This record gives sequence, structure tokens and C-alpha cells, in this order.
Amino acid sequence: MRKFDTKVQHLKYKVLREVARRAWNGTLLEQLYDIPKVIVSGDTPTMRCCVYKERAIVEERVKLAMGGNKNNSNVIEVIDIACDECPMGGYEVTQSCRGCLAHRCEDVCKRGAISFDHNHVAHIDKSKCVECGQCAKVCPFGAIVDFKRPCVRSCKIKAIKVDANKAASIDNNKCISCGACVYQCPFGAISDKSYILDVIDFILKSENNSKYKVYAVVAPSISSQFTYARLGQVISGIKKLGFHSVVEAALGADMVAFSEAKELAEKGFLTSSCCPAFVEYVRKQFPKFADNISHNLSPMATIAKFIKNTDPDAKIVFIGPCTAKKAEFQKEEVRPYIDSVITFEELQALFDSKDIDIMSLGDDVLDNASYYGRIFARCGGLADAVEEALKEQGITDFDLKAISCDGIEECKTALLKASKNVLSCNFIEGMACTGGCIGGAGCLTHGEKNKKEVDAYGQLAMEKSISDAIGILNF
Repeated sequence: MRKFDTKVQHLKYKVLREVARRAWNGTLLEQLYDIPKVIVSGDTPTMRCCVYKERAIVEERVKLAMGGNKNNSNVIEVIDIACDECPMGGYEVTQSCRGCLAHRCEDVCKRGAISFDHNHVAHIDKSKCVECGQCAKVCPFGAIVDFKRPCVRSCKIKAIKVDANKAASIDNNKCISCGACVYQCPFGAISDKSYILDVIDFILKSENNSKYKVYAVVAPSISSQFTYARLGQVISGIKKLGFHSVVEAALGADMVAFSEAKELAEKGFLTSSCCPAFVEYVRKQFPKFADNISHNLSPMATIAKFIKNTDPDAKIVFIGPCTAKKAEFQKEEVRPYIDSVITFEELQALFDSKDIDIMSLGDDVLDNASYYGRIFARCGGLADAVEEALKEQGITDFDLKAISCDGIEECKTALLKASKNVLSCNFIEGMACTGGCIGGAGCLTHGEKNKKEVDAYGQLAMEKSISDAIGILNF
């Protein structure tokens, strides 16, 4: 039974599971140093040069599972000791170089970085190369290739560089915590901090205090995860962990769509506020549009605020696919409503840390939101919901012209056009992850099928209109 896309995810999960297992029974601190031996058993290395390095890396993973470096404000961290196997990167001459007479690569290089050996084969002087790529463009054999580390290649906002120790280094002033590097690093040398211990602590306290309730707010993309079980069984599993209630973040999405449609009609131009990585990108790279970000909280925070207004003593944990949510919930405007965030990867670790076989459970019900709230999970869903909300509120004098940006590169393009006043749209739906939330770094699985699962999940909603869904709340 395959639960994860990659073996890196599986290794990360095993560490989280063992940390959680000991936290439940109160033996974490006394058994802390046993975890690397449990994960890396025996004397034969399977991943690195030696078993001692494997265990040393697991020790660093344990630290991340326990909350990571408290002095680092970023929720994404680099495990330096695990980051030493990738080539430095940059433009390299491959064996396809034929030592031609034209020497176009040399002619086009303004830095004098190209030289030739006695066989007329080209070489690049890294101390002179500025990686402009002109040599690669003019080579008739395509013999010059840009080798970039997977983390550098995955980071479309150029927040990752390689330091003097050949390890990845994250520029916190640029990073938006999207987690693309986390998913793409083939050695698992970049990871997100976990707040799984806080969640366990909340649940254990609730078991000793009947007034202390822990709510799980689940992202609609959960419908595309845990493919080995039914969604109803997953919900049963969450409650079996000790959560008092499970609420759809999609209901918060319904509330946001209704308010955002009204705000858009009033202001004439907005960028969405649902994706925290996109919001952070706007603030850091396009600060001139900061005031154009919708003033609505994200669906996660919106529904959590409603729950806290109803039950002020509640503890609310968001469960979803997003590493950027771990940064969002710590912001001043969100912190009063969300107490912690875990990913689907971490939820799986929690299930298995308590030996909960969700496939053996009956089906519980998750039915709080409308079709439109649920499709927020995939790119284009928010724009569809805003269009519907305009209709349902009778706002007919506003012509919606939305652009749904699938991934941070498309977001950048739309924002650049807007900054030059050449964007013909009045609403930018920004999704930092390709595909939307269904492509988040904290997903168990990724792929096109996830979109189909989310759409099917939306069709199952009992409430077919946004008005019906939020009408129950007197919103």
C-alpha cells in the first residue's frame, strides 16, 4: 500500500511517527536518542556513505519534527549535513562538445570565461562566468547545459543559493514558504518545521478537561489524499485521534467568496488573499499592490474565527497540504484564531503513531460547505466562486474579468502586467503551487487526478449555492 509519492516523504513520515508515538505516552525526551537507531537500524548504510551520517541526519530531522530552530523565523529549514551530494550547478560543457572551428561560445561570451584545451574542447571558468546562458544558446550541438540543483530550479522566486559549504541557503527576505524546494529536494535536505507536538499536547489536555475542545479544520484538498481509504474513514480517524469536531475550511471559502465578491465590486481591482504564499509574494516582490490584496482573511482563518466566536476556549488545528499555512497562522492577524497547523503528511504520521487503521473505521460525515467552497482547492475554483457570489448577491453592475494564475510564475506574469497597466483583468486569483492547493508540498500525493477528485468532491456537496451554505451560519 503506497501512501506517499517519494521515499523522501516516507523517511520524513517515519521520523514524525516515532516522535509522535513517544509524545503520546510521555516518553519522548527520555527516548529521544533512540529514534535515529529505530529509523536507521543495523550497521549497513542504505542512503549515505555510512550509517553514522544517516543517523546524524535523522537527528536533525527529529529536531525539525519538534519545531526546528526557534531562532529562524522561516518555517522552511535546510539540513546542512544532508545537503552535500548535488553538483554546484551552473553552465557546464558536456561530452557533446565537438571542438568545432566556429567557437561561437567563445565569441558570445563577454566575460572571457570560455577557453579550449589541446583537443579544442571548450571549458568554462566558473570564476568569470555570470551564467548569462548566451554560450548555451549559440552552441550548434547543444553541448552546454545549465545544471541547476533541484532546489534552485524549483524555487521560481530565486530565494535559494548555494553557500560556501556547498549547502543550500534560503534568503528569508525572498522566501514565501511555498515548500516547492521541500518536495523537489531528492535528498530531503530541505524540510518544513513541524508543530505536531503542539497538536498532541492540545489533544491530551482535552482528554482531561471536557470543556477544552480541539477542532480540526480540514482543507478541501483532503478529498484527493489518503487514496487508500474513503474520505469518511479519514474523518473518523481524525475524531479517533481526539479531535472534538471536524469542520471544512471550504465553509470558510464560501464566506470569503461572498465577502470578496462584494469587496471586488466596491474597489474595482483585487488580488486574492486565500493562498498565503501568493500573499507573501505580493508583499515582498510587488509591494505597490499590497493595498490591493483582499482584506478578507483566508478561508482557514475565516472559519476558525467563526468557531472561536462560538467557542472562545476552543483550540483549532488546520490540516492541509500547505507549508505556507505554518507561517500564516503565526501572523498577528491570524494567530488569535488558529492555534496550530499540520500537513497531510503529518496527519498520516499521527494516525500511525496511535496505530489507527483508518481503513477499518466506519464513515463519518463532512458536509458543511457548498460546491464552490470545495473547489477552492484547485486553480480556478476561487474565480468561479467569486463569479457565483456576485450573481447570488445580485451585483450585476460589475463585470468580472478574472485571471487564475496556476503557479508562482503565472502569478509573476500577471503582476508584472498589472504593474505596467497592461493587464486586462480586475481580479487576480493567485496560487503559488502548480494546480493550486492540490499541488501543495504537504500533500501525500500529487498529480492531475487530484483535480478530478476535488471536482467530484464538490459535486457531492449538499449545499449547491454559497448562500445556502453560509445562510446556516447567519453570516
